[in-house]
Amino acid sequence: MDTWKFYDITHREHVVCNPTSEDNLARLVRLLRLPPTASVVDIACGKAEFLIRLAEVYGVRCTGVDISPYFLREAEARCKARLPGARVTFAQMDGADFKCDEPHGFSLASCIGASWIFGGQGGTLDALISMTEPGGWVIDGEPFWLHEPSEGYLEASGETREAFGTHFSNLEAAERRGLELVHTLVSNQNDWDVYEGLQWYATAEYARAHPEDPDLAEVVERVAKNKATYLRWGRDTVGWAMYVFRRRVTEGGHGGLTA
Repeated sequence: MDTWKFYDITHREHVVCNPTSEDNLARLVRLLRLPPTASVVDIACGKAEFLIRLAEVYGVRCTGVDISPYFLREAEARCKARLPGARVTFAQMDGADFKCDEPHGFSLASCIGASWIFGGQGGTLDALISMTEPGGWVIDGEPFWLHEPSEGYLEASGETREAFGTHFSNLEAAERRGLELVHTLVSNQNDWDVYEGLQWYATAEYARAHPEDPDLAEVVERVAKNKATYLRWGRDTVGWAMYVFRRRVTEGGHGGLTA
């Protein structure tokens, strides 16, 4: 079935389409303190809750990029309802193909939970740095291993050991690229349970409302498998954080991280 239809069905109840709580998202928005002249790009913006809140609070110019036509339709509708006339635009495309009008043209560049677009965290950080002005913000959302994953989990989830790093290695990857760590917003088990549980709920509701959908059996099967994998292994194996970095104004002078 169409990948983006699957995510539309399973994420219908979500405001934020990753394991970030709305409290943590609100905290992130408060921390950024953007001037109204700032410009922001969010790669894989989903329903654009992050961008809409930035526009609400700071009145900044925002660009949302996402490949899903379903998420972008909802993002545009939410933005129009909450902020008619806001300086928020959307582009439906693969985030890897997005190009700035000029190098380092944004005050803030983010990719929260979609590092696969750029081939992993390293490629994501490189891409965001190339979009961000010196002194600007780089926001990266990443999973990380809480402990060494079991073979059972890797087999059931289809992930590889190399897919994620640790919380510390996620920070190190940014430091090596000259970014300054400013803050982390780490999700807890309840945040994960809400994120996963809303998918089960949305799927059950969709199944009741659309029993004739030819894709329904596949959706229900995939969600049931994901639920079992999460409850048996994933809940205690994978963490999630949003990492808040600044581009240093000058090269060098790295603060560094120590073990």
